[in-house]
Amino acid sequence: MKVFFDVLHLYYLPQYLPVYKHLVDKGAAVCFVFYADQDKALVKASQKAIDTEQLPVHWLNSEKDALDFYRQCDGDWIIFGKAFAQMQLLNQSKKTALMQHGIGPKACYYDASHNAASVRFVEGEHRLQRLESLYPNDRFVDTGYAKLDPLLQDQALASQYSLEGLGLDPTKPTLLYAPTFYPSSIEMMHKNWVDEYAHCNIIIKPHFFSLTKKKYKKQQQRLSLWAKRENVYLAGVTDYNLVPFMALADVLISDASSAIFEFFALEKPVIWCNFYKLRWSYRGPFAYRFKARLDSDIDYFSALTFKVDKVKQLPGAIEQALSQPHAKHDQENIRTITKLAGKLDGLSSQRVVSFLYDN
Repeated sequence: MKVFFDVLHLYYLPQYLPVYKHLVDKGAAVCFVFYADQDKALVKASQKAIDTEQLPVHWLNSEKDALDFYRQCDGDWIIFGKAFAQMQLLNQSKKTALMQHGIGPKACYYDASHNAASVRFVEGEHRLQRLESLYPNDRFVDTGYAKLDPLLQDQALASQYSLEGLGLDPTKPTLLYAPTFYPSSIEMMHKNWVDEYAHCNIIIKPHFFSLTKKKYKKQQQRLSLWAKRENVYLAGVTDYNLVPFMALADVLISDASSAIFEFFALEKPVIWCNFYKLRWSYRGPFAYRFKARLDSDIDYFSALTFKVDKVKQLPGAIEQALSQPHAKHDQENIRTITKLAGKLDGLSSQRVVSFLYDN
């Protein structure tokens, strides 16, 4: 069997890698498809990841070349990390699968199935039921979330980093700030907020777009300022994978990000920054655009997290999360995260591979 993974963006790779490694163990042939028409820094970061993971790769000039390439390739399965606009045409000659690259609260999680793959691998009964009701003619299989497999199997082995290697103090508690690019909390944070936590390590893992897109220049200025502090490690473009940082962290701070569900699933405390810097076109009479961007799944954040509605509440939430790390992990919330992330047994990638072989 031969499987192609479509890597339109490098941050799809953490979801693919556990499946890839299990495919290799089963003797399958695999090829990762990358795209050359990106920012040079992203191409360089992609090449570093390729070299580090020793990935078999084919480069395409642009997404426009994808349909013809996949139609002619010798793959049995082609796996995508987001909706592929020409999926229906491709389905005429190939078997396709969708492994959405995140399990966050953005509406695109559900919209991605407008362009139906042969099968979509989903995470948990809640998402399975919703997708089946939205797209009754499509095929969905609940496998769980493969990205979490390395962490659920052994957190100590899930990170190629160490706090010392990042220039941080292993005797201090570690905060992981992982904001998304939009809507983001970055510009709402106090310019010197990291100085209030000299007693903590702070790992900042922004979204790729926050680091690379010109329109997020103000975010980049804030990130550069914080990176100058001794107790801060700012993950760069080549640090594409959040998983190793989740393994090192004691507390997660995030906003409208999939990371909130992911970190909670590890039985660690999460702080939800429910404050965002919104474009004028998303405020006032245009607030409906903001609501449309986020799905109702964000409502689950309230129960699972230490919720912060104003930035001035953040210090209290951090101290509470550090002193009561298991306060939110009652039986009801554990059932909730299982509904949203699927089986938390570290075997999601094996279920994906078994389906590919069986079909």
